[in-house]
Amino acid sequence: MSLPRIAITIGDPAGVGPEILAKALADRPDGCLPIAIGDRGALVRASQVAGAKLDWQPVTPPFAQLAPPRTGQAYVYDLDNLTADDYRFGEISAAAGRAAGESIEQAIRLALADEVAAVVTNPIHKEAFILGGYGQRYPGHTEMFADLTGAKHYCMMLAAGPLRVCHVTTHVSLRRAILDHIKQPRIAEVTRLADQACRRLGIVSPRIGVAALNPHGGEDGTFGDEEITEIKPAIDEVRAEGINADGPVPADTLFSKARGGMYDAVVAMYHDQGHIPAKLLGFVYDHQTGEWDMQGVNVTLGLPIIRTSVDHGTAFDKAGRGIADHRSLLDAIAYAVGLATGRAR
Repeated sequence: MSLPRIAITIGDPAGVGPEILAKALADRPDGCLPIAIGDRGALVRASQVAGAKLDWQPVTPPFAQLAPPRTGQAYVYDLDNLTADDYRFGEISAAAGRAAGESIEQAIRLALADEVAAVVTNPIHKEAFILGGYGQRYPGHTEMFADLTGAKHYCMMLAAGPLRVCHVTTHVSLRRAILDHIKQPRIAEVTRLADQACRRLGIVSPRIGVAALNPHGGEDGTFGDEEITEIKPAIDEVRAEGINADGPVPADTLFSKARGGMYDAVVAMYHDQGHIPAKLLGFVYDHQTGEWDMQGVNVTLGLPIIRTSVDHGTAFDKAGRGIADHRSLLDAIAYAVGLATGRAR
């Protein structure tokens, strides 16, 4: 059986993306044939920073006949869109933002053409993205992927260890989320996407826990009635379709239950309700060293292609120093392989 080809974007070259990409490919991730998408020169430079001895071999489509790279070798679809004078590590640059955007665009084109089975993205810097000509159109990765693939129904899923959290709302104010967006149709939509993602990972009968919005699930309307008017009707709707959804479950116990194995995925109502438990599980800060141990994966559900991502930013304060941790990228690659092959991690 041929290995799934995974496109991995370079991210903002002034950040840690190219460095962790070099480290990840030097570790030779299992079960896939990775192809970096971006400027080869930037990757050579990052490899030197990372201490990763890699021979970056340029490749072009069609990719079907590519053999797995040899030890010490890595494949790159070279966009040749940067020079060393265009950017400095840890500094915002229009050229770096443009290069990051072009890497994403090319990876999406390759996935839509079935040249690759999935896309894994490295972090971008929002201000550089704007200066590079992309941020006015796209607030971030998710919106860009949705637009360029024509997706209409999508959501964010964070995965950290046994926890998979799908979000009804993300980057809107909490006030707007509650008043305008936490509604039955959207809750049902995200619950369906959670069920589909679990099935794609090979989970035959997924169990989906749906979070309540209010304290103690609203206490039968005493602390708010969204559970009665919006969340429970959405659960009834998808249960009628055969989805094993449970709730509304008070959020203060739901995530512990999911971590303990009661649920295969959780539907969170708003950004911090889902992000806090996922990052509590995946992010560990060491006060003595001032360093983070960051693991976890960001997945965009509902696209016609597979997209996973690291669950951290560009870390400009670490860029160019050779100290960036690449485990989140390895997790994102493994998750992409799992979605492409139907095998849960």
